[in-house]
Amino acid sequence: MGIDKDNIQTQDETGELAPIDQVEGRVEAEMKKLRGEAKKQVADGLQDEKLAREGERLKQEGERELNDAKDSA
Repeated sequence: MGIDKDNIQTQDETGELAPIDQVEGRVEAEMKKLRGEAKKQVADGLQDEKLAREGERLKQEGERELNDAKDSA
């Protein structure tokens, strides 16, 4: 049994991301989430509301990106 070269589809043709690209996006989203959590904790200690809002925004953005990555997988 051989491979039928006429029926092969590439990732470019299907629009599918390579597995390494999918992992990279999830890692970046997780790092953004962690950065946001860290900024929020520092802001709470410094009582800096602006930094706390920025940290919360980053955390939510990271969580949203992680959910999007899970949905597309």
